[in-house]
Amino acid sequence: MHTKSLKVGVIGLNVDGAGWAAEGHAPAIRATEGLDLAGVATRSIDSARRAAEYFDIPRAYENPGELIADPAIDIVAVISPVPTHREYILAASRAHKHVITEWPVAAGAEQMREIADEAEDARVHHAVNLQARRSPALVRAGGFLAEGHIGRVLSVNVVSTTAGFGPRVPAAYLPLESPEAWTSLGTIQTAHTLDAVTSLVGPLDDLTAILDVQYPEVVVDGERTVARTLTDHVVAHGRAASGATVSIEVIGGRPESDTPFRLEIYGDHGVLTVEGGGPRGFQAGPLALRRDGRQVDLGEHAAGDLAPSALNVAHTYRALRDDIRGGGSTVPTLREAADLAGWIERIGASRPLERTTGKEDA
Repeated sequence: MHTKSLKVGVIGLNVDGAGWAAEGHAPAIRATEGLDLAGVATRSIDSARRAAEYFDIPRAYENPGELIADPAIDIVAVISPVPTHREYILAASRAHKHVITEWPVAAGAEQMREIADEAEDARVHHAVNLQARRSPALVRAGGFLAEGHIGRVLSVNVVSTTAGFGPRVPAAYLPLESPEAWTSLGTIQTAHTLDAVTSLVGPLDDLTAILDVQYPEVVVDGERTVARTLTDHVVAHGRAASGATVSIEVIGGRPESDTPFRLEIYGDHGVLTVEGGGPRGFQAGPLALRRDGRQVDLGEHAAGDLAPSALNVAHTYRALRDDIRGGGSTVPTLREAADLAGWIERIGASRPLERTTGKEDA
């Protein structure tokens, strides 16, 4: 039986200077059977037309509102700058469109709860691209845990690194240093890492952190220096509701060729280890799984024609497609994103540090 393809309209797909929408989302949509990349809107009709021509998209819209209002669009993908997310997601929900959005969903837990409330009231499907959850390695690890292969989970230890948030910053990325943008190491890489942990071992019961600024002066385009006030190094520890202890270190500013990720889950009958990484962080890089030191075959889902940065995004789109068709809910939701933001705020990872040359307990 043939099922009608779902039409996806992307807000924020821009070929001027590339970006995450071009690197991660456009290839992922193209690779997902049953989805059509049908429209694009950006800050101007000119840039939308350039994107439409470059990606062979049927329609460029005058503005995001026009895209959202188009009855032909089934799914609105919000990949624009974070400060615009609230407006576009609320508008899409009110138009009864399904939504997928990048993390961070908005600038803080309060805004995210408001957005989740409206989307739930509208009874539309909504997904947050916390894409590490759909990594074949983490999906298989979750299966092993659910089946009790390593027994009772005792502890989780994670080291998560990224090339971002180091001592040198391109001028185009300087807005990420603003607390209002909610786009720092504390709100991006730390959140992806926390979400990966909780997706495997369940919700947290408690978490505290030491926050540091390892690079208090940042060189912009090799010319001028600006002060960094947001954390670029997080060491967090706590306990899951299950009783397992949790230890997480998130490190920014690594060389692009050396951005490792390692997650170890110790049970009373075995150990699971997820390893890999990538310049953008583990969530956009290849990951492998070992069980008691032996490599686990992840099958065809771990490979393919997509770049590692787009692979997990494609798995997220496939899950959303299946949820819409089948009425389920298997993707990270806006409500879960709001809860995650609450933990980020609780440990202080979203706020400026009072001291930029020492450590602050949170």
